[in-house]
Amino acid sequence: METPWPGGQNGHPNSGWDGNPQPEQQEQQEPPPGSFGRPFTLVEALPYTPFSSIAPFDSSVLPSPSIGSALPAPPVTDLIPDADFGRLNQEFAIQNSTKFSQNALLQVQRLLERGNIPEFKFKAGPRPESSSNPSRTTAVATTLLAFSKMVYDQTSIPFRYPTPETPTSTPGDHKDVIITPVPTKQKLPVAQPPVPVKVEPSAAPVNRQVTTQVPVTPAHNKSASSQKARLEIVLPTKKELEQLASVRKSTPKTTTGPPTPAISTSAIPLPQQPGRPATKSPKPNPSVQPAQPVRPVQPIQPVQPVQPIQPAQAVAASIEVAAKRPESQPPQSSHKPVIAIELPKAAVFSKSESMVVADEPDEPSSLSLKKRKAEDLDGEDIYGESLDLRQRADAALNELRIFLQHAFQAEHAALAQHGNDMAFLIAENEATLTAAAQSKAQILVGKTISLNCYRKVPLDDLLRLLSLSEGALKWADTADVKVDETWSTADAEQWLQQLPYLEIAIRAARTSLRMMCGGRQDKQLYSEDTIEQCLNLFKRIVDGVVIPIAELRNASATSQLFRTLSQNKKRIVSLFNDCQKLFAMLSTLISSIDTSDTVSNTLEFTASRLIFMETANAEKDSVIDTQKFDGLRLVAMDMLSQIFLLNPEQRSGIFREILSSLEKLPLGKRARTFKLMDGTSIQPVSALIMRLVQTSAGKVDDSRGGGRSSTLHAGENGTEGVLGHPKKSFTIRDESHGAAEHSTAIQELDGVVTPLIETATKSASDVVSFIVNRALKSTKSGDTPYRNLLDLFVEDFTVCLDNPDWPASELLLRLLMRMMFQLVENDKSSVTAKNLALELLGTMGAAISKLRGHVRKSTSLLDTQDNDGLALFLSDLAASALELKSRPEHMVTWTGPYRATVEFLETRFSEDPHLASAISFIISDWGHKICTCYDGYQDDAAERDEELGRLAYRLREMIHDRQWLSNEYSFKEVSPSYAKLSYSITLLRSQLCEAFNTILNILLNSMASDQPTVRSKSLKSVNQVLETDPSILDGDSVVVQLILRCSNDSSTQVRDSALGLIGKCITMRPALEEQMTPTVVDRFSDAGPGVRKRAMKLAKDIYLRNSNRALRSTIANGLLHRVQDPEESVRDLARQVIEEIWFAPYHNSETSAVSQISLAEHVSLMVQTVKRGNVTNVLDKVLQSLLAPTSKAAQVSLEVCTKLVASMFDLVDNPESDDSSGPSGRDVLQVLMIFAKAEASLFTFEQLRLLKPHITSIVSSEDLAVSRAVVVIYRRVLPQLSSAHAPFLADVRKELMPAVSKVTRALLDDIMACLWIISTLLESSEHLARLVLSSLKAIFGLRIKSQTQPLDERSIRQFDRYSLIVGMAGKHCDLNSHLDTFKASFPKWNGSTVSKLMVDTVVPFAAPSRPLDVRKAALDAVGLVCQSAPRNYESANIYTTFQTVFDEQVSVLESMVLRSFKEFLLTEEKRSEQAAEAPTINGGKSEKKRELTVIGGTSYDDVASGTTQRFLKQIIRIATSTQDDHAFLAVEVLASINRQGLVHPKETGVTFITLETSSNARISELAFLEHKALHAKHETVIEREYVKAVQSAFAYQRDIVKEPRGATENTFVPKLHLLMEVLKISKSKNRQRFLEKFCGQLDFDISKLEMTEEVPPHVQYSRFILENIAFFEYVTVGEVHCIVTAMEKLVSSTGANIAQVIEADVFQVRMDMIDSVHPDPLGNMDPSQPIQPSLPNIELGKLRRLTAGSMVLLALWEVRTYLRKLYNLGTTSRRESKTKLQAKDLSKAPIKVQGMTGDKLWEEIGTIMTALTSRERMMETCKGLVELMNVDKEFLVQDEDEDMMNGEEGETPSADENEDGGEPSQPRRGRKRKSDSQGTPNGRKKRARSSSQGPRKRGRPKKVSLDAQMQDADHDGADWF
Repeated sequence: METPWPGGQNGHPNSGWDGNPQPEQQEQQEPPPGSFGRPFTLVEALPYTPFSSIAPFDSSVLPSPSIGSALPAPPVTDLIPDADFGRLNQEFAIQNSTKFSQNALLQVQRLLERGNIPEFKFKAGPRPESSSNPSRTTAVATTLLAFSKMVYDQTSIPFRYPTPETPTSTPGDHKDVIITPVPTKQKLPVAQPPVPVKVEPSAAPVNRQVTTQVPVTPAHNKSASSQKARLEIVLPTKKELEQLASVRKSTPKTTTGPPTPAISTSAIPLPQQPGRPATKSPKPNPSVQPAQPVRPVQPIQPVQPVQPIQPAQAVAASIEVAAKRPESQPPQSSHKPVIAIELPKAAVFSKSESMVVADEPDEPSSLSLKKRKAEDLDGEDIYGESLDLRQRADAALNELRIFLQHAFQAEHAALAQHGNDMAFLIAENEATLTAAAQSKAQILVGKTISLNCYRKVPLDDLLRLLSLSEGALKWADTADVKVDETWSTADAEQWLQQLPYLEIAIRAARTSLRMMCGGRQDKQLYSEDTIEQCLNLFKRIVDGVVIPIAELRNASATSQLFRTLSQNKKRIVSLFNDCQKLFAMLSTLISSIDTSDTVSNTLEFTASRLIFMETANAEKDSVIDTQKFDGLRLVAMDMLSQIFLLNPEQRSGIFREILSSLEKLPLGKRARTFKLMDGTSIQPVSALIMRLVQTSAGKVDDSRGGGRSSTLHAGENGTEGVLGHPKKSFTIRDESHGAAEHSTAIQELDGVVTPLIETATKSASDVVSFIVNRALKSTKSGDTPYRNLLDLFVEDFTVCLDNPDWPASELLLRLLMRMMFQLVENDKSSVTAKNLALELLGTMGAAISKLRGHVRKSTSLLDTQDNDGLALFLSDLAASALELKSRPEHMVTWTGPYRATVEFLETRFSEDPHLASAISFIISDWGHKICTCYDGYQDDAAERDEELGRLAYRLREMIHDRQWLSNEYSFKEVSPSYAKLSYSITLLRSQLCEAFNTILNILLNSMASDQPTVRSKSLKSVNQVLETDPSILDGDSVVVQLILRCSNDSSTQVRDSALGLIGKCITMRPALEEQMTPTVVDRFSDAGPGVRKRAMKLAKDIYLRNSNRALRSTIANGLLHRVQDPEESVRDLARQVIEEIWFAPYHNSETSAVSQISLAEHVSLMVQTVKRGNVTNVLDKVLQSLLAPTSKAAQVSLEVCTKLVASMFDLVDNPESDDSSGPSGRDVLQVLMIFAKAEASLFTFEQLRLLKPHITSIVSSEDLAVSRAVVVIYRRVLPQLSSAHAPFLADVRKELMPAVSKVTRALLDDIMACLWIISTLLESSEHLARLVLSSLKAIFGLRIKSQTQPLDERSIRQFDRYSLIVGMAGKHCDLNSHLDTFKASFPKWNGSTVSKLMVDTVVPFAAPSRPLDVRKAALDAVGLVCQSAPRNYESANIYTTFQTVFDEQVSVLESMVLRSFKEFLLTEEKRSEQAAEAPTINGGKSEKKRELTVIGGTSYDDVASGTTQRFLKQIIRIATSTQDDHAFLAVEVLASINRQGLVHPKETGVTFITLETSSNARISELAFLEHKALHAKHETVIEREYVKAVQSAFAYQRDIVKEPRGATENTFVPKLHLLMEVLKISKSKNRQRFLEKFCGQLDFDISKLEMTEEVPPHVQYSRFILENIAFFEYVTVGEVHCIVTAMEKLVSSTGANIAQVIEADVFQVRMDMIDSVHPDPLGNMDPSQPIQPSLPNIELGKLRRLTAGSMVLLALWEVRTYLRKLYNLGTTSRRESKTKLQAKDLSKAPIKVQGMTGDKLWEEIGTIMTALTSRERMMETCKGLVELMNVDKEFLVQDEDEDMMNGEEGETPSADENEDGGEPSQPRRGRKRKSDSQGTPNGRKKRARSSSQGPRKRGRPKKVSLDAQMQDADHDGADWF
C-alpha cells in the first residue's frame, strides 16, 4: 500500500519485509533494474495518467486504491507528535520511567500484538546472493532511539521466515514463539519446581535470544503473572556456527572458565501498594537496567528474577556459547563446535529486594486507557476514520444525488403520461414514487443521516422528494381501508386490490418521516400537515386493518372472510411489516423533534392498545402468526418507552394506564413471548415495566422548547440532533480538579444522581404496590388474575436478576421484598397475606441463592492468568463479596465490575438501542454507590478520597453525556461471561442480595408459626431455596432441626410438606439419610393417610439406595406394620413397597457368586427385621398375598422365596452370639416358620431332614422358641409328604410323643397337629387313641375323687395337663374310628362321638363350685373340643355352663369361652370363603342350588347362628365395658359375627359406632372397619340407628373412657370423626339428614331437665354433641349451611321461651316497666334498666334449671358463630331474611379460613360449663342468654360505633372481639331492638314487641302454668334418654 506522503516507504528504511535488518545489508542498496522498491505515490503516478490534463486537480476525484485493506496506512509522524516522541526518548534515555511513558509503551505493544497483525504466507522464491562478511553486519538496536529501543527490547512479534534449512511448516508446529512479556503488576515471586529445558531447532537468523521465563506464584495463593512461563533455547544454524568458527581461528583464547550462557529473563517488577499512584515511585523501570552477568551451574533449579540483557548481546552470546566447548574435552582436529546448556544458580533470596503486598485485590491498571484528543494530534485521527467517513459520505451523497435526478426525471415522465418504474400518478393526478423507489429513497436518506452528511443535501431536492410522497398520503386520507367482519369474499377481494396502494402510502409516510429525523434546521421540512397525515394513516391502519385482522377468528359467522384472508397471508404479513416499520419511524420522530400533545397522546393510546390486545391461542385460529403480531407489540413497547422518556410529566399516567390494563393479559404459556438474550422468555409487560423503570433513571434535558424534553442519552441512530443547550455549570472541571476537591465532586454527583434514583424508585414502588395490593384481594382461582400475575411478574424479575440488560429487576424485587417483610412481621396481617409473602420470599431467596451459586461457579472457571488482570481482580472481588466483606471502593473502582458491565452494554448498543435505559440505570446506580461509599467513611484517606473524586467527575459526565465514556477512554473488550460475572458481583452487594440471610431467617421462623398453613407454606419456600443452594444443610444446620420438628406438627398439611422437604434434603445431601430416616419411619403411623403414603414412598427410595442394614431393617419393620393399616389404600401400598424392596430385586434367576452374596445379605436383613419387631403375623399375610394365585408376580415370587428359604437353611446351625455379622440359627428358624405358614411348597424333604435334630431337645426344653419353630414348620409342610417317607415320619412321631405331657400349651397345639398329620399319613392313630383314653380315665378318676374330698394342688395340676391333652386332641384328631374302644372304657356313656365323650367328661369341672384354676382348664378344654366339633355348642350341659360363666362376669373364664367362639367363628368364616372361591365343576348349577339351601353354604352355620343369638348380649356387654384385651377379644368375636351376617345389622351397628370412639387404637380400628362394611351393605338400615349410636357413644365416653367431652384436647379431633368418615360414602342429602337429627338431640324441655348431678346430664350430652359439630370435617358447603341453620332455628325457638321466663322470674321485667322507661336524649336506652335485677327472690332449683338451659343455648350459639367464621359464611344475623344459596354453591367443598383454630371455642365452652359453680355465675349466664335473644352483637349501629369512638358511651367490644369469644356473661352493646328511631340506622322507627309480631311470641309469660310445670319437674326428674 502506498504511503500518504511523497517519498515515503512502508517499514523501516533499512529493513526487509519483516521489519528486521538483513544480514547482508549494511547500507541502502539500489534496487536492481526492472524492479520497484515500492508502489508509486499519487504525485509520482499522476504524469502517467489521463488526469494530468485536469486543472486544478482534486485528489477526491480519484478514489484511493485499496489492496487488502480498507484504510491507508497512516504516517508515523501522525501517530506520535514530535514533541511527545522526543519527551519519551528523553525519559527512557535517563531511565526515568513515568506513568505517561509506561502507558505509551503499553499502547504500542498492544498495537503489535499477534492478534492485531495480519499474517501473510508467501511462497519462498530465489534469494539473491549477498555478502557473507560478518564485519558488515550491524545490529539494528544500536541505531534506535531510547523509546524505539525500549519497544524493540520489550516487544517481540512472532514470525517465521522459511530458510532452506528449515522449510515452512504448519502453524501448529510452532506454538512457542519468542515473546517478551509486557511488565505488569505482579506479586512477589515464589520459587517453583525445576522447569524442563525445551530445545527448539529454530532457524530465525536475527533477534535470537535464549529466554528463560520463570513461573511466578504470588503470596496468599493469588496468581499474579498473566504470562505463561516457558524456557526456550534457540540454536544457531550450521552456517552461523561455521562462520563463527572461522572467526575464532584467528582469535586467541582469553578465558579459561566455563561458558556463560546469556539468559534473558522477563522482568518481573514488584507491585505497588494499592491506591498509590505510580508516579510517586522513585524506583527506575527494571526493564531498562543494564544486563548483569549470571554464573551458571549444572543442575536445573528454580531461578530468581534477573535483569534482562540487551538483545544484540544476547544474539552474540548465544552464538558464542554454542561455539565453545568445555575444558574437560580434548581439542579435536575438526574443531567442530559443541553445544552446551548450563543454567545459572538460583539467586539467594534477599529480603531487601522484596516488599509486602496487601491482601486487597488490585485494580487492573492496563484495562482502561485515556484516548488522545483529535486537536492534540498533528493530522487526522489515528486510524484514519475521518478520511474513510469522508469518502463514504461523499459516495452516499453522490448516490443520493443520482437517485434524485432519476426520480425527478421519472416525475416529469409520469406527469407527461409516460410510464416508468419509479413514479406514477395517483389521487388528483399527483405524481408519487413507487413502493420500490420509496424504499430506496429511505435507504439512501438514512445512509446520509448516519454518515453526518445529510445537511449537505440541497433543501430544494429534499422538498421536492417530500412532495413526491404527498400524493400517496392524500389518497390514503380518502381511501376506505377498514376491514369489516361482515364482508363477503368479493368485498375481501376488492379490499385486497387496494393493498399495493396502501403499501405505497405507508412507505411514502416513512420516507417523509425519515427526512424529518435527520436533524436539519430547515423548518420547511417539518410540515405539521405531513406529520398529521402520517399519524392518521398509521392510526387508520391499526384501527381498521391490524386489530380487526388480529382479532378475526375462524368462527361460523366469519369463516368465509377468514378463509379468504388466510389465502393471502403473505400480502397481509407484508402490510403488517410495513406498518411496524412506520410505527418504528414514528418512535424515532418523536425522539428527534418536538411534536404536539395530540401526536404523543395518539401514539401512547395506540401503543397501549397493541400491547394489551389479546391474540389467538393457536396459530390455526389466526390469520397471521402470533409471532408476527408480537413484533408489532415490541415496537409498541418501544414507542411507549420513548414517550415515557420524553415526557416526565406523563410518566405516572402511563404507569396507571399499564397497570389498569393488566387484567387483559393472558396467563399460561401464551404469557411469555418476549425473548431475552440468553434465550429465555418473559412477559412483554414485564420487560416494558423494567424498561420504563430503567428509563426513569436516565438524565433528561428539560431545556427544550415547547414544554417537551428529550434525553441526553439519545442518539441511538447516531443523529446529530437539534441544537442543544449548555449544560448546567459545575465547579469541578476535570479529573484532577475532582481529585483535589473530592468533597465538591461528590456533592455535585450526588445532586445529579439522587433525583434519578429517587424517580426510578418511585416508579418501581408504584408498580409493586399496585400489583401486591390487588393480589392480596384476589386468589389464584378467583375471578381477577392479579394473584397469578404477581407470581408471573416475580418469576420474570428473578429470571432477569442476573441479566445486565435488565438492572431494574433488582430494584423491583428489592421493593417487593420489603413489602413482604412488612406483611410477615405485621401481626395483623391475614394468613393469606403471610402465605403470599412467604411464597414470594421463597422465590426471591431461591433466585438470590442461584445467583450466589453462579458467581461461585463462574469464579472457579476463570482464567486468572489472562494478560489484563481482570479475571484475577473479579475473582478476588467475588470471593469477598460472597462473604459480604468486599470494600466499597473496590466495588466502584474505575476498571471494576460496574465499568466492565457498562462497556459490555456499550459494545452491543448499536445492535440493540434499547440498552440505553439499562446503561443509564447502571451508571446512575454506580454514581449512587460512589456517593454512598464516600459518605460511609469517617476517616480521611487522601488517596482513596482523591480516587473517589475522580470517579465522581467521570460518572457525572457519563450521566450528562452517554458518549463521554467512549470518547474519552478505551477499554478492553469484555466477554459476555465476564460481563455477567461483573454484574453479578455488583448484585451481591445490593440490598436485595445482602438480605438473603434475613429472608432465610423469616422462612425458618415461619416454620414455627402458630398457623398451620403458614408453617406449610414456609416449608415449601425453604424447599425452593434449598434447591438452588444445598449448602444451607451442611454442618450442624438449624434448618434440618426445624424441618424435623415440623414433621411432628399437629397439622397434617405441615407434616406432609415437611416430609416432601425431607425427601429433597436427602436427595441433595445423602449424608442426612441416617439422621432423617427415623423421622420418616415415624410418619408411617401418621394420622393422615396421605402422610403415611408419602412417608412409605420416601422410605422406599431411601431403602433402595442405602446399604446400611440397620437402616433398612428399620424401614422394613415400619412398612410391615402398615400392612394392617385401617386404610385400604395404605395397606395396598405397604404390601406393594415390601414386594418392591424385598422380592422384586431378586426376580432374575442369576446364580452367580455376587447374586448369592446379595441374597445372603438380604436373608440376614429379613432375620434382623423379624427379630426386632413383632411382625410375624404381618409378614405371613404379606407372603400369602404375594404368593396367592391371583398375584401377577406369583410365579417369580415363588422362585425368590424358594431361594430365600434355601439360603436360610445354610444359617440354621449358626450359634447364638453377640456378633451382628450373621444371624443366629434360632432367629433364622423364626423366619422359616413364617415362610412355612405362608406357603408349604417352599420347603423340600431334605430341608425337613435337616431340622430333625432340633426336635430331640423338645423334652429337655433347652429352647422352646427353636422347638416350636421346627414343630410349626413340620405342621405346615408334613402334609405334602407321602407314605414313602414313613420311616422319617415314624421317627418324628417317636420324638414328639414323649413331649406331649411336658410342653407348654402353645407348643402342645402344634405337636398334637403334627402327630395327627403323621398318623393320617401312616394310617395309624392307635397311639393317639390310647393317649386320649388314658387322659380321660385319669380325669374321670379325679372327678370321683373330688366327690369325697376337694382336689389338692397336685390333683389340680394333673387335671390341668390331662384336660389340655384331651382338649388338644379333640381339636386336632378325629378318633371316632376308635369309638368302640372308648365305649368299652366308659360303658355308662351313651354318646355317639368321641368329642361328646370328651366334653361330657371335662365339663363337670367347670361348675361354679370348682376352684378357679380348675374351671379355667375345664372351659379351655371344652372350648378346644367344640372348635372342631361345633355341634357340642348346642348341648345343654355346654351352653348352660357358658351362660353361668357370663352371668358370673369373671373375665378370666369369659376369655376362655370367647376364645373358643373366636376360633370357631374364624374357622367357619375361612371355610365359607374357601367354598365361595372354589371353582364350579361339572355340576355347577346344582352345587349353587345346594349352597342356597343352607345359610352361608356350610354345615355349621346353624350352630354359629344359634350360639351367636344365645350369647350376643353378653359379648356386646364385654366389648363395651372395658378397653383392655378382654374387650378386644369380644370385639373380634363381634367382627366375625358381623362379617358372616349371623345377626341383624342394627344389633351390632350401634356397638361398632360406640367402639369407634375408644381410645384403644386396636378396638377403634377394628370397629371402624366393621362399621364401614356394614354401612356399605345396609345403609338404609344402619342410618336409622345413628342417633341411638350417638347416645351410646356419649355414655361410653362418659362411663368407660372417663372423658365426656366431644373432641380431644389440643388436636381437636372429634370423637365421632370415624362416623363422619363412614358417612362420606353416602350422598350429601343423607349426611344433611343425619346432621339435622344430630342437632335435634340438643333440643330440650326446660321443665324436664334432670338436675340431680353437679353438671346436668343433658348439658354434658349437649357439650359432647356441640364439640363434635364444631370440629367435624364437612364435605360440602350445604352440610355446613344445614347444621348452622338448624342451630339458629333451635336458638330462636327454644331460646325465646327460656329468655321470657328469665326476664320475668329472674330479672322481673314486665311490660309496664318497659313502657315506663324513657329513652335518653340520644335515643338509646340504658341496657341495665330492663334487665336490672332487683334482688329477685327465686329458688335455687329453678335458677339452676334456667341456667342449665342457658348454658346449652349459649354454647350452641358459640359453635354456630365459630362455624360461620371458620367457613366464611359471614356472621349474618338470625333475624335477617334467609336467602337460599345456589345449588352449585351448596355442592362445593367448604374452604376453611386460614389460621383459625379451635382454641378459643374450646376455652369458651369450658367457661360456659362452669356457670353452675355459684349463684353469681348463674345470674350472669341467664343475663347472657337474655342479651343474646334481645341484642344482635354481630350488627352494630353506626351511631353507636361513633359514640364508642368518641368515648361518650362506655367502652363496648367490637364485633371482631365478640366473634373471637369472651365471657358470655359480659354485656355487650349492639343494635338494641327497643331503641326508638333515633338509635336505628336510616332513622326507621321500630315497632314495639307484641305477641302477634316476630318469629316467636314475646308477650307476657304465662307464669302460673309454666311454674306449675317446673315445680312438678323439680319433684319428678325425667331421664334425658
